[in-house]
Amino acid sequence: MARSFLFAQDSADAATTRLIATAAQVTGFMKGEPGAARPGWYRPGADNQVMLAELHAALATTYPSAGPAFYAVRLWTNLIWQPAYLAVIAAHIHGAMPDLTGLSQQRRGIYVDGYRLVPGAQQTGSAEMLIEKAAAQLKPMAATMLGEVNLLVRLKPLPARRLFADRMLSLMVWLGQRRRDLPPEAIATYSAQWLDALGLTGQGDLEPVEAEGHRLLIVRRKGCCLDYRIDPDRYCATCPKQDNGIRLARQTANALAEL
Repeated sequence: MARSFLFAQDSADAATTRLIATAAQVTGFMKGEPGAARPGWYRPGADNQVMLAELHAALATTYPSAGPAFYAVRLWTNLIWQPAYLAVIAAHIHGAMPDLTGLSQQRRGIYVDGYRLVPGAQQTGSAEMLIEKAAAQLKPMAATMLGEVNLLVRLKPLPARRLFADRMLSLMVWLGQRRRDLPPEAIATYSAQWLDALGLTGQGDLEPVEAEGHRLLIVRRKGCCLDYRIDPDRYCATCPKQDNGIRLARQTANALAEL
């Protein structure tokens, strides 16, 4: 295993700026900047009642018939997506792990979209080591987030864990599309390590499929995002509620389109 060391303190600002720029470049949609939380932004464990109440109210106003379960799921998935993306990008593309507890997040209407990250020393090492470092931060962060969601609306731990696993599995598929040097076997190994480190093993998996001479990985979910409550005529491509043959065909077509 590669030796771990810290960037020199005077390079912390540059390392943070580089990570934020990398995240923006490889996703095309992550909007970050270095610095501490702005007033009204979400920070795990801080006083987030107003921000979360406003997000909940915006969801209820936009989707009045969707119901409390949907609002709970959207609160949860809104809070976890940016930390999860940043952790995977840091571990597998940037090559160094920041202190994710310095992450704050902005609400934009019914979405959490935009973040700030306090500059600081970043740990480097092998991808396996960085996964462990990230998970050690993400796991308690997610527990705090879930507790805060439950102050507003009920979301049981099991569906929350399954949705968290869905996010990580989708990110592993995304990583395979961005890192063509990594074969499916390597992506599957990393995926298993992420789930294990986060305590999510068994809450979903990557499924290998063969199509048009390619070995592809798709997501086999156990969780449900409940988006069908706002669009009853359409399931997500990965939705476990649809016929399995349809799910496989839709996901395989999507995976082929990314080649």
